[in-house]
Amino acid sequence: MEHPITIIGAGLGGLTLARVLHVYGIPATIYEADPSAQARPQGGQLDIHEHNGQRALEAAGLTDEFRAIIREGGEALRMLDQHGTVLYEEFDDGTGTRPEVLRGDLRRILLASLPAGTVQWGKKLTGVVALGAGRHELTFADGSRVPTELLVGADGAWSKVRPLLSDAQPMYVGATFIETYLCNVDERHPATAEAVGSSAMSALTPGKGIVVHREAGNVLHTYVELTRPAEWIASIDFTDVTAATRTIAAEFDGWAPALTALITDADTPPVPRMIYTLPKSHRWDRVPGVTLLGDAAHLMPPSGEGANLAMFDGFELGKAIAAHPDNLEAALTAYEEALFPRSESEAADAYVLLDLCLGDRAPFGLIDFFNGAPKEERESHRQP
Repeated sequence: MEHPITIIGAGLGGLTLARVLHVYGIPATIYEADPSAQARPQGGQLDIHEHNGQRALEAAGLTDEFRAIIREGGEALRMLDQHGTVLYEEFDDGTGTRPEVLRGDLRRILLASLPAGTVQWGKKLTGVVALGAGRHELTFADGSRVPTELLVGADGAWSKVRPLLSDAQPMYVGATFIETYLCNVDERHPATAEAVGSSAMSALTPGKGIVVHREAGNVLHTYVELTRPAEWIASIDFTDVTAATRTIAAEFDGWAPALTALITDADTPPVPRMIYTLPKSHRWDRVPGVTLLGDAAHLMPPSGEGANLAMFDGFELGKAIAAHPDNLEAALTAYEEALFPRSESEAADAYVLLDLCLGDRAPFGLIDFFNGAPKEERESHRQP
């Protein structure tokens, strides 16, 4: 190829694609808007599943590096009611089928596996022009222009590449997850630390809940989940940390202090993560020279699958390109034919999980699911 495969976005999906292509000896360049790998936090704990995320890492030749960043004991789960009573509990069985790692650590090993210069930092995409015959020219905020024979949008929910393929726009699903962190919990907040346990904890009721992951360094990473209109969220001034915290905490009046401390005593300002999705059956007609992966292709409610699916997409696309190095359209067709039904099935499951967590039967619908589902199915559907 005259110009390397061009990937927009240095998230887990784009990095996995570049790494798998590198394993096959195929050059790729990633353009990322962030000025550096350290420019912003990369999120919290991820469950990496055997059937997709771990397969992608194996294809990338990074299984040993992945095993080295696993947090031991991270597969336990407990569910509480609003008073702190344990309703359901699973203990880490030591099998390692759903190991937990920090997103930042996973991104770090993917970045380290790529040749120097693969990721071009500080490159914010501002425009794309079709040149014909499947080729495109990209324009970046710094004024630079780059031609490409194959353009991959791995640039997330608000993808700048997606409009080349689809008119679909992300829509708010009516739920917002408000993110906080609590540090040095065993010393400073022993009651909260005991309530959360050794790994993941959920306390859910219809319309609201608190979901927590214990992370390395004695940190609790919390998502306060609320089903509220977008207007309600917009009415909160999150720049006024005290007032915003008070408003959010008021939604949990009467809950156990060990749980509400995750809101009121947080060591970080509350950050709202409004949940947007694409249509469950999002797909597009084949457009020469361009495709999507990860959230750019199939944005869905949190289900514990987002990172896994993005990496699996990267693996599948890299494999398809390697199988058809002289016929990129055949590669993209093969990739998308598998992508569309897989994404639709996962999106449908994600909506079911969101309802189990915050719908009218919460938390007992979710507990019934855990009690009745096979272990591998339970493991692949944990928030966030």
